[in-house]
Amino acid sequence: MGTTESMGIDPSWQVVVSQRLAIADLLAGLSEADWEQPSLCAGWRVRDVAAHVTLIPLAPSPGSLLNDFAKAHGNYARFNTLASRRRAARTPTQLVQDLRTTAESRSVPWPANPANVLWDILVHAQDIAIPLGIDFPTPPDAGAAAANRIWELRWPFSFGAKRRLGSFTLKATDADWTIGAGPEIAGPISAILLILTGRTEAAIPLLTGEGARCLATFRPS
Repeated sequence: MGTTESMGIDPSWQVVVSQRLAIADLLAGLSEADWEQPSLCAGWRVRDVAAHVTLIPLAPSPGSLLNDFAKAHGNYARFNTLASRRRAARTPTQLVQDLRTTAESRSVPWPANPANVLWDILVHAQDIAIPLGIDFPTPPDAGAAAANRIWELRWPFSFGAKRRLGSFTLKATDADWTIGAGPEIAGPISAILLILTGRTEAAIPLLTGEGARCLATFRPS
């Protein structure tokens, strides 16, 4: 693993604040059609991802959270979708304002984990930007710390990064971060985050190396 293994609490939250504000600026410049475009999250529009990003600093009521969790039968991905789509009923102007006014909040509601806030916002920024053809840089050190966290994730996320990609060497070209063993997959840390979280199709054009050439048809054993 590279030398950038983690970030302190304050630096991590500083990145989260800057990302929230940058995402708000990006969203403020979108057309109505852009808000309805599919994001990199399967089944989610740009609007849904934007709404989801507001759920950490501006949580729904406890009753609403428990109701969604019950409707999702404990399935975390389904729970996220229910909560995000409800929040997405707000107007674009309201969602942008939500991000701006709560950017500095360190509130993390149940059942979210504070350790996941950094990678979550970095990845969702790309979920919005890439389908719209917008360049949205990922801070390299923060991306490396986020990649380490995703690599070790268990429940409730089912990315299975170690299982899927453990037979490759993953190497960031803009950060001090390498992991795994096998044919090399290299690219910017933003693309590494995409493949770690299962957004392989979007990542492939951004990657190089022997491993990248077979990634599209690779199936883990």
